[in-house]
Amino acid sequence: MDSSFFSNVLASPEVQAFASGFPILVLHLAATLVLMCGGAALYAILTPWKEIALIRDGNAAAALAFAGVLVGLAIPLSVSLSVSTSLAEIGIWGVATITLQLLAFRIVDVVLTGLPQRIQDGEIPAAVVLVGAKLATALILSAALTG
Repeated sequence: MDSSFFSNVLASPEVQAFASGFPILVLHLAATLVLMCGGAALYAILTPWKEIALIRDGNAAAALAFAGVLVGLAIPLSVSLSVSTSLAEIGIWGVATITLQLLAFRIVDVVLTGLPQRIQDGEIPAAVVLVGAKLATALILSAALTG
């Protein structure tokens, strides 16, 4: 193959689109991951139990519940990312999504009374119910984001 082939490939619209779009993709991905980690950290601070400590101690129910939080945040954040066109929009919708999702999580925690203690005690069925409720709210919030 000659060098003109490679110069033609590098000059192709597809490669040019990738070269200009890839840095934006990475930036949007990084912003969304920062939002998710921030939301998860805020949730860990707001919960009545110390999930991270429980997880470090081998509490499977706490690990399952926290995994539900991560997925529950990721679902609406991913929808928010897909409907946003700029970094500013990602930030605005991301913060709004996290705020609404954390509020919904707290409501679930209050409505499902006794679950925090049951999770501290390592009860897997309690964690499964909590995860289900949090994922359900994530899906509903995601649908609301798409209008």
